[in-house]
Amino acid sequence: MNNLFVAIVAGAFGMAYFVYGKRQSKFVPVICGVLLCIFPYFTENLYAQGVIAAVLLAAPFIIDY
Repeated sequence: MNNLFVAIVAGAFGMAYFVYGKRQSKFVPVICGVLLCIFPYFTENLYAQGVIAAVLLAAPFIIDY
């Protein structure tokens, strides 16, 4: 159940990052948005999902292109 919750939240943030990156013509938010939408399909561990989601959520702020 927790994995599903993380997947839904990550997908929602991923969609928001994707739309923002596409409208602003920024490459990093688009890639992070796509990865946030698809990574829960490939990870089963809840802690791994949390770490990956945190890294992908922070990446557009750290990598400033």
